[in-house]
Amino acid sequence: MATEHKTHLYQVEVTWTGNTGLGTLDYKAYERSHEISVVGKPLIFGSSDSAFRGDRTKYNPEELLVASLSTCHMLWYLHLCAEVQLVVTSYVDHPVGKMIETDDRGGKFAEVILKPVVTVKDCKDPAIAKQLHEKAHHLCFIANSMNFPVRCEPSFEAGTQLN
Repeated sequence: MATEHKTHLYQVEVTWTGNTGLGTLDYKAYERSHEISVVGKPLIFGSSDSAFRGDRTKYNPEELLVASLSTCHMLWYLHLCAEVQLVVTSYVDHPVGKMIETDDRGGKFAEVILKPVVTVKDCKDPAIAKQLHEKAHHLCFIANSMNFPVRCEPSFEAGTQLN
């Protein structure tokens, strides 16, 4: 008998705000600015990467992809730690995404490496703190949807009894 799976829908609105009056008359005639909105939440101001004529003061899609991978992993990790009563007191990630341009001027991500630094209070079994990263990676919705490698290289702050 088939298992019934829950389905979740995520609706956003993306609005291009970069029309300088000429529309897309030519490649240099328009800005890449846009807004990402969800009802009841603050706007996210976006653009393309500055390498592609974007505004470096706004988030670009590549940064948002890397951030999505990082936050999904973090939220799963915190959830799993709470389940086993492993008390995390600090979690900071410095993920790095590597994108490669292709000959046709397109491109794709080659990999993303998550680099979380975690502080755990009174950890009795350091192996568990590390193993939960592997489980979080396995459960992460976003990482499971990617067609490129997503790796996690966690480290732990000094004084957490994990070094």
